Amino acid sequence: MDWVAIGLSLRLATLTSIILLLLGLPLAHWITFSRWRWKFLVEAVVALPLVLPPTVLGFYLLVAMGPHSPLGRLYFQWTGSRLPFSFEGLLIASVLYSLPFAVQPFAAAFAAVDPVLIEASWCQGASRIKTFWRLIIPLSMPGVLAGVVLSFAHTIGEFGVVLMVGGNLPGITRTISLAIYDDVQALNFEAAGQTALLLLLFSFVVLTVTYALQRRSGLLWRVR
Repeated sequence: MDWVAIGLSLRLATLTSIILLLLGLPLAHWITFSRWRWKFLVEAVVALPLVLPPTVLGFYLLVAMGPHSPLGRLYFQWTGSRLPFSFEGLLIASVLYSLPFAVQPFAAAFAAVDPVLIEASWCQGASRIKTFWRLIIPLSMPGVLAGVVLSFAHTIGEFGVVLMVGGNLPGITRTISLAIYDDVQALNFEAAGQTALLLLLFSFVVLTVTYALQRRSGLLWRVR
Protein backbone atom coordinates (compact mmCIF):
# COMPACT_ATOMS: atom_id res chain seq x y z
CA MET A 1 0.00 0.00 0.00
CA ASP A 2 1.39 3.39 -1.08
CA TRP A 3 1.26 5.46 2.12
CA VAL A 4 2.90 8.43 0.42
CA ALA A 5 0.06 8.59 -2.10
CA ILE A 6 -2.50 8.15 0.69
CA GLY A 7 -0.92 10.98 2.68
CA LEU A 8 -0.85 13.25 -0.36
CA SER A 9 -4.52 12.49 -1.08
CA LEU A 10 -5.49 13.30 2.49
CA ARG A 11 -3.56 16.57 2.35
CA LEU A 12 -5.14 17.48 -0.98
CA ALA A 13 -8.65 16.61 0.23
CA THR A 14 -8.22 18.55 3.48
CA LEU A 15 -7.01 21.73 1.75
CA THR A 16 -9.71 21.42 -0.92
CA SER A 17 -12.44 21.06 1.71
CA ILE A 18 -11.19 24.08 3.66
CA ILE A 19 -11.05 26.26 0.54
CA LEU A 20 -14.49 25.11 -0.59
CA LEU A 21 -15.89 25.85 2.85
CA LEU A 22 -14.54 29.41 2.70
CA LEU A 23 -15.63 30.00 -0.90
CA GLY A 24 -18.74 27.86 -0.95
CA LEU A 25 -20.61 29.38 1.98
CA PRO A 26 -20.91 32.91 0.56
CA LEU A 27 -21.53 31.56 -2.94
CA ALA A 28 -24.28 29.24 -1.72
CA HIS A 29 -25.82 32.09 0.28
CA TRP A 30 -25.91 34.27 -2.82
CA ILE A 31 -27.41 31.48 -4.93
CA THR A 32 -30.09 30.81 -2.31
CA PHE A 33 -31.19 34.35 -1.52
CA SER A 34 -30.30 36.38 -4.62
CA ARG A 35 -33.20 37.67 -6.71
CA TRP A 36 -31.09 38.21 -9.81
CA ARG A 37 -33.04 36.84 -12.76
CA TRP A 38 -29.98 35.34 -14.45
CA LYS A 39 -28.56 33.54 -11.43
CA PHE A 40 -29.42 30.19 -13.03
CA LEU A 41 -26.40 30.78 -15.26
CA VAL A 42 -24.17 30.85 -12.18
CA GLU A 43 -25.89 27.71 -10.87
CA ALA A 44 -25.22 26.00 -14.20
CA VAL A 45 -21.53 26.93 -14.08
CA VAL A 46 -21.23 25.65 -10.50
CA ALA A 47 -22.91 22.35 -11.43
CA LEU A 48 -20.93 21.90 -14.66
CA PRO A 49 -18.33 19.49 -13.17
CA LEU A 50 -21.17 17.08 -12.37
CA VAL A 51 -21.81 16.40 -16.07
CA LEU A 52 -18.57 17.47 -17.75
CA PRO A 53 -16.13 14.62 -18.52
CA PRO A 54 -13.07 14.95 -16.25
CA THR A 55 -10.74 14.85 -19.26
CA VAL A 56 -12.52 17.84 -20.81
CA LEU A 57 -12.33 19.82 -17.58
CA GLY A 58 -8.71 18.76 -17.13
CA PHE A 59 -7.83 19.87 -20.65
CA TYR A 60 -9.28 23.35 -20.21
CA LEU A 61 -7.62 23.68 -16.81
CA LEU A 62 -4.28 22.78 -18.39
CA VAL A 63 -4.81 25.48 -21.00
CA ALA A 64 -5.88 28.01 -18.34
CA MET A 65 -2.86 27.25 -16.14
CA GLY A 66 -0.31 26.78 -18.91
CA PRO A 67 2.85 28.90 -19.24
CA HIS A 68 1.32 31.02 -22.00
CA SER A 69 -1.89 31.83 -20.11
CA PRO A 70 -2.28 34.97 -17.93
CA LEU A 71 -2.70 32.83 -14.80
CA GLY A 72 0.30 30.67 -15.65
CA ARG A 73 2.54 33.66 -16.40
CA LEU A 74 1.46 35.46 -13.21
CA TYR A 75 2.10 32.39 -11.07
CA PHE A 76 5.51 31.88 -12.67
CA GLN A 77 6.45 35.51 -11.98
CA TRP A 78 5.45 35.14 -8.33
CA THR A 79 6.92 31.74 -7.57
CA GLY A 80 9.32 30.86 -10.38
CA SER A 81 7.52 27.53 -10.94
CA ARG A 82 4.68 26.33 -13.13
CA LEU A 83 1.17 25.29 -12.16
CA PRO A 84 0.67 22.22 -14.42
CA PHE A 85 2.00 18.99 -12.91
CA SER A 86 2.42 20.58 -9.49
CA PHE A 87 0.56 20.14 -6.21
CA GLU A 88 -0.66 23.75 -6.37
CA GLY A 89 -2.15 23.21 -9.82
CA LEU A 90 -3.71 19.98 -8.60
CA LEU A 91 -5.27 21.88 -5.69
CA ILE A 92 -6.83 24.46 -8.01
CA ALA A 93 -8.23 21.70 -10.22
CA SER A 94 -9.61 19.82 -7.21
CA VAL A 95 -11.38 22.92 -5.88
CA LEU A 96 -13.10 23.54 -9.21
CA TYR A 97 -13.93 19.86 -9.77
CA SER A 98 -15.45 19.41 -6.29
CA LEU A 99 -17.21 22.79 -6.20
CA PRO A 100 -20.78 21.49 -6.73
CA PHE A 101 -20.34 18.81 -4.06
CA ALA A 102 -19.92 21.58 -1.50
CA VAL A 103 -22.08 24.42 -2.84
CA GLN A 104 -25.21 22.41 -3.60
CA PRO A 105 -25.57 20.88 -0.08
CA PHE A 106 -24.83 24.31 1.41
CA ALA A 107 -27.49 25.98 -0.73
CA ALA A 108 -30.06 23.25 0.01
CA ALA A 109 -29.47 23.67 3.75
CA PHE A 110 -29.79 27.46 3.52
CA ALA A 111 -33.03 27.15 1.54
CA ALA A 112 -34.49 24.96 4.31
CA VAL A 113 -34.15 27.71 6.91
CA ASP A 114 -37.55 29.16 7.80
CA PRO A 115 -37.81 32.65 6.18
CA VAL A 116 -39.84 33.80 9.16
CA LEU A 117 -36.82 33.34 11.40
CA ILE A 118 -34.64 35.32 9.02
CA GLU A 119 -37.15 38.18 8.84
CA ALA A 120 -37.48 38.16 12.62
CA SER A 121 -33.72 38.54 12.92
CA TRP A 122 -33.79 41.50 10.57
CA CYS A 123 -36.67 43.08 12.47
CA GLN A 124 -34.61 42.88 15.66
CA GLY A 125 -31.88 44.95 14.02
CA ALA A 126 -29.44 42.22 13.04
CA SER A 127 -27.55 42.85 9.82
CA ARG A 128 -27.54 40.37 6.96
CA ILE A 129 -24.01 39.26 7.82
CA LYS A 130 -24.87 38.83 11.48
CA THR A 131 -28.03 36.93 10.58
CA PHE A 132 -26.02 34.69 8.27
CA TRP A 133 -23.43 33.73 10.87
CA ARG A 134 -25.63 33.61 13.97
CA LEU A 135 -28.85 32.18 12.54
CA ILE A 136 -28.53 30.63 9.09
CA ILE A 137 -25.22 28.84 9.60
CA PRO A 138 -26.15 27.20 12.95
CA LEU A 139 -29.51 26.03 11.60
CA SER A 140 -27.86 24.74 8.41
CA MET A 141 -24.98 22.96 10.13
CA PRO A 142 -25.98 19.38 9.09
CA GLY A 143 -26.04 20.45 5.44
CA VAL A 144 -22.78 22.35 5.78
CA LEU A 145 -21.09 19.32 7.31
CA ALA A 146 -22.52 17.09 4.58
CA GLY A 147 -21.06 19.39 1.92
CA VAL A 148 -17.64 19.33 3.57
CA VAL A 149 -17.71 15.53 3.88
CA LEU A 150 -18.80 15.06 0.26
CA SER A 151 -16.17 17.43 -1.12
CA PHE A 152 -13.49 15.70 0.94
CA ALA A 153 -14.54 12.24 -0.27
CA HIS A 154 -14.88 13.37 -3.88
CA THR A 155 -11.35 14.77 -3.82
CA ILE A 156 -9.99 11.52 -2.38
CA GLY A 157 -11.44 9.56 -5.29
CA GLU A 158 -10.47 11.90 -8.15
CA PHE A 159 -8.77 10.29 -11.12
CA GLY A 160 -9.34 11.90 -14.52
CA VAL A 161 -8.72 15.52 -13.56
CA VAL A 162 -5.80 14.50 -11.34
CA LEU A 163 -4.16 12.61 -14.19
CA MET A 164 -4.70 15.42 -16.71
CA VAL A 165 -3.56 18.34 -14.55
CA GLY A 166 -1.11 16.72 -12.14
CA GLY A 167 0.25 13.81 -14.10
CA ASN A 168 1.55 10.94 -12.01
CA LEU A 169 4.58 12.25 -10.13
CA PRO A 170 5.37 10.21 -6.97
CA GLY A 171 5.28 12.37 -3.86
CA ILE A 172 4.02 15.40 -5.78
CA THR A 173 0.82 14.59 -7.67
CA ARG A 174 0.44 10.82 -7.36
CA THR A 175 -2.79 10.33 -5.43
CA ILE A 176 -4.35 7.17 -4.06
CA SER A 177 -6.50 6.59 -7.16
CA LEU A 178 -3.42 6.82 -9.38
CA ALA A 179 -1.61 4.42 -7.07
CA ILE A 180 -4.35 1.83 -7.65
CA TYR A 181 -4.11 2.41 -11.41
CA ASP A 182 -0.34 1.94 -11.35
CA ASP A 183 -0.63 -1.26 -9.32
CA VAL A 184 -3.12 -2.70 -11.79
CA GLN A 185 -0.89 -1.72 -14.72
CA ALA A 186 2.00 -3.50 -12.99
CA LEU A 187 -0.23 -6.55 -12.38
CA ASN A 188 0.21 -6.05 -8.64
CA PHE A 189 -3.37 -6.98 -7.89
CA GLU A 190 -2.78 -7.66 -4.21
CA ALA A 191 -1.63 -4.11 -3.51
CA ALA A 192 -4.36 -2.69 -5.75
CA GLY A 193 -6.97 -4.77 -3.93
CA GLN A 194 -5.83 -3.58 -0.50
CA THR A 195 -5.92 0.08 -1.52
CA ALA A 196 -9.24 -0.34 -3.33
CA LEU A 197 -10.75 -1.99 -0.25
CA LEU A 198 -9.57 0.95 1.85
CA LEU A 199 -11.31 3.36 -0.54
CA LEU A 200 -14.44 1.21 -0.55
CA LEU A 201 -14.68 1.27 3.24
CA PHE A 202 -13.96 4.99 3.29
CA SER A 203 -16.69 5.66 0.71
CA PHE A 204 -19.20 3.61 2.70
CA VAL A 205 -18.42 5.57 5.87
CA VAL A 206 -18.74 8.87 3.98
CA LEU A 207 -22.14 7.94 2.57
CA THR A 208 -23.32 6.75 5.99
CA VAL A 209 -22.29 10.03 7.60
CA THR A 210 -23.85 12.07 4.79
CA TYR A 211 -27.21 10.31 4.96
CA ALA A 212 -27.18 10.53 8.75
CA LEU A 213 -26.62 14.28 8.55
CA GLN A 214 -29.39 14.67 5.99
CA ARG A 215 -31.74 12.62 8.14
CA ARG A 216 -30.89 14.70 11.20
CA SER A 217 -31.45 17.87 9.21
CA GLY A 218 -34.87 16.63 8.12
CA LEU A 219 -35.84 15.64 11.64
CA LEU A 220 -34.67 19.01 12.89
CA TRP A 221 -36.93 20.90 10.56
CA ARG A 222 -39.91 18.62 11.15
CA VAL A 223 -39.64 19.24 14.90
CA ARG A 224 -39.46 22.95 14.30
